[in-house]
Amino acid sequence: MKTRVLDSWAILEWISGRQPATDVVANLLAESEAGATRLLMSAINAGEVYYFLRKHHSEKLAESWRESSRTLPATIEVPTANEIWEAALLKGLHPIAYADAFAAALARKYRCPLVTGDPELRSIPNLELEWIGRS
Repeated sequence: MKTRVLDSWAILEWISGRQPATDVVANLLAESEAGATRLLMSAINAGEVYYFLRKHHSEKLAESWRESSRTLPATIEVPTANEIWEAALLKGLHPIAYADAFAAALARKYRCPLVTGDPELRSIPNLELEWIGRS
């Protein structure tokens, strides 16, 4: 079974219906529901999606994400103290957003690709990406 970590970029693109992320994320969710893929997401990134939707779109859309995130075929992991330190180290070493550091730390923990199209994440060496953004 393959394992993938979703970052907030991937989810926001999926919610917005932008290609190619929409199809890739939809396929990963379907594979996860079928038991062929294990999807993970940091709780920090799930919260980032909420605040972004609330700030840039609407309270209704943000609350819809909040409710649907509970039933997504993805495990939302709350970071441990060690994972918080790992994310802080990644943020200190690389020009990435703090929330992105949690997605990267989770992908490193499970030694799996991080599904993203966020160009900042390309700056982290030895981080496997499943690139779903535009070149």
